[in-house]
Amino acid sequence: MRPRQIPGARPPRTDRGRLLLLLALAAVVTVFTATVPLLRDWFDLRVYYGTVNSWIHDGGRVYDYRVPGTPYGFTYPPFAAVVMLPMALVGLRTAIVTALLLDLAALTFAARVCVGPRWRRYGWYGAGLAACALALFEPLRDTLSFGQVNLLLLALVLADAGLLASGRTRWVGVGIGLAAAVKLTPALFIGLLLVARRWRAAAMATAVAAAATAFAALVAPDASRFYWTRALWDTTRVGRLEYVSNQSLQGVLARLGVESRAVWAVLVLAALVWWAWRARRAVAARDWQAAFALTGLTACLVSPVTWVHHLVWLLPSFAVLIRAGRPRVAGALYAVLCTSVVWLWFDDASGVDGFLGSNVYTWITLGLLVWLPVGHPPEGRRPASRSTSATAAPPSAAAPAISAASGQPGGSAAATATETLAPAGGEAAAEAEAGTRSASGPGPGTGRGRRGARSASSEPTGSTRPAAAKPQSSNARASS
Repeated sequence: MRPRQIPGARPPRTDRGRLLLLLALAAVVTVFTATVPLLRDWFDLRVYYGTVNSWIHDGGRVYDYRVPGTPYGFTYPPFAAVVMLPMALVGLRTAIVTALLLDLAALTFAARVCVGPRWRRYGWYGAGLAACALALFEPLRDTLSFGQVNLLLLALVLADAGLLASGRTRWVGVGIGLAAAVKLTPALFIGLLLVARRWRAAAMATAVAAAATAFAALVAPDASRFYWTRALWDTTRVGRLEYVSNQSLQGVLARLGVESRAVWAVLVLAALVWWAWRARRAVAARDWQAAFALTGLTACLVSPVTWVHHLVWLLPSFAVLIRAGRPRVAGALYAVLCTSVVWLWFDDASGVDGFLGSNVYTWITLGLLVWLPVGHPPEGRRPASRSTSATAAPPSAAAPAISAASGQPGGSAAATATETLAPAGGEAAAEAEAGTRSASGPGPGTGRGRRGARSASSEPTGSTRPAAAKPQSSNARASS
């Protein structure tokens, strides 16, 4: 069906009008990012850079380095430090520029995988709208500003998702294995391959992760021994679990004052059981994008620490929502994740408002895990085999409207711009495909509330409020 438009709003019909609209949106985004979010000053990249240079040039130990004036140091597995060794050959500014370019390349690749084979139809106008929307997304802003590795890991994992969806399965598992060797959270995608009974791919991912870890042990034996025997299990290296940036199930419990590991374990087990059931349904429908999106959501929930910038793993979920014909839901949730609203409870997360507000990103992640639509494979990635008795699905009634509306803004700004992240299939097309498949088998922007004076600080939490007695770096984690 034709998407509804905002009353009184007319999308530009000429290239000139579209260009002017994009320039206006870019100006708004620029003003927003210059006045509301706080620049993180590439704090985590400084951790990586200082660690590698101390290790190579000063003979220091990987896990002993601390950023001057802070208690923050390197907390990733040793293979991550090995991968970052080229930083020792360049200056900090070069490392920052290189990291930004790699992040942009990874984001472009991830967006293309999420959009699917019809990405060309959106053109420069759709790409511009998507860029404006992505620039507002708080987890993405933080990833770039901290100099984090989240986008690179997302691209590695989505590379395997693309291979599975296209049927080119020979090298599936390599991306997941490398990502799991750099940080532990992506290891849950190996679990997805097991749930999907992709034994060869699961074995490939496990072998790649093990080989990378073994290689790091050869290059840095002392660091490897320390990490796997002590650092990984030292909870003091993770940071304050109750810190408002921790948007995981553990973070919710910590802000409630619940310290029981048993309660957390029960919640994690429940989340994993629900994920396995829903992921299995998505795989049965050959909806690999939804399966990978569900796994990213679950990884954020079950990890003991999920800083706000880790929520870039939610991006595939918005593409799935739009593809399933729910752009307004996607736009509303996406808009909330652009507001930095959780920081309103930086000082005090008590009370009902604190329980609801300080955990709002967790509620979004949990809601997506429960209700994310599955069984809507992108066009061009439908199952190739069909029963000879199956009849062809009739042309989608949504196709003319979608074709006419492609490249045109409609609905909320977030929903419109985000729509470029996935092909618009519509519910009618999904139902027609489901009918065909049944014959052959199963197939917001308050910013940070501006409650405190904004200052140009490199405080690693990114809060606009005065620093806590023991502020937590987004990098201070052992298992994320």
